[in-house]
Amino acid sequence: MKILFILLLSIISLNAQITYKGDSKPENKKHIVFVASDHEYRAEEACTGLARILAKHHGYTCTVLYGVDDKGEIEAGASNIKGLEALEKADLMVIYTRFLDLPDDQMKYIDDYVKRGRPVVGMRTSSHGFKIKPGKTYSKYDFRSKDPEFKNGFGEQILGNTWEGHYGTNHKQGTRIQIIPEQKSNSILTGVKDGAFCYAGGYNGVAREGFTVLTNSQPLVSMNKDAALDDKKPAVPSTWTRHYVSADGKKARVFHSTQGASEDFLDDDYRRMMINGIFWAAGDEANINADNDISFVGKYQPTTFKNGAYVRGVKPSDLKDMNSPILPKK
Repeated sequence: MKILFILLLSIISLNAQITYKGDSKPENKKHIVFVASDHEYRAEEACTGLARILAKHHGYTCTVLYGVDDKGEIEAGASNIKGLEALEKADLMVIYTRFLDLPDDQMKYIDDYVKRGRPVVGMRTSSHGFKIKPGKTYSKYDFRSKDPEFKNGFGEQILGNTWEGHYGTNHKQGTRIQIIPEQKSNSILTGVKDGAFCYAGGYNGVAREGFTVLTNSQPLVSMNKDAALDDKKPAVPSTWTRHYVSADGKKARVFHSTQGASEDFLDDDYRRMMINGIFWAAGDEANINADNDISFVGKYQPTTFKNGAYVRGVKPSDLKDMNSPILPKK
């Protein structure tokens, strides 16, 4: 019975992740691991969409790890992510989480990855990606951590900002992404036109020493993509690069965007910037070109962001076919 139980857990673990193997550029051997579990902005959709683009068009091997329930179905914001051991050999971690409190045997792989000083790409809620009570093994990762050597946790120490609050009224005000003029020649902005539209409202991005701010978020007066700018709210930082320093002194690349709802990726320029940022974080900026293919693979049909409004009844295995819809509507 015990052996059967262990085998069952192993099967669930394997079925809680999807790996897309690159086939267009077989010389690219890098492995990107996406960690996707947030409650509101559809990380499971955004990460799947990006992973397929990077695998199909650019030759990366991409593994997507989802938060799942006891039945092995994707559960938005679930603090249960099987397969994190994939980070042991990952070349890049792309993280999109919110308020997670993972079991120690899962969290250890994220902690080990950071300790090794490996590159990180963060999206939206990853600034407050962990909510872990004091006294637990990995409580320093909490977004309000009081640890003097890891103040404000993963968000501030790795991505650069913890949760600083909404900027504008979320769900009522969309956002215009404005390129910092001095950064137009930055490789991450190659082929990216100014003025990308994001449905998600702005966050209070705070630029700190060591940041290279690439874009600002400018709130609009509504969620209409052609809406006027909210002149009562000046633009604030929304996309930046930085480095964090590991325990042994190694500097690691970080690319972070305060936007990233799955609907935001419908905008070609926002999607291109995020893909370029992943290239840069992986050390592949030489492969960034203005005409790189960023088209979706499979039907991309993002769900309007809202707490608890994720698509139910979907297992990661339902997404195994690279041309299956994201996400299949049950």
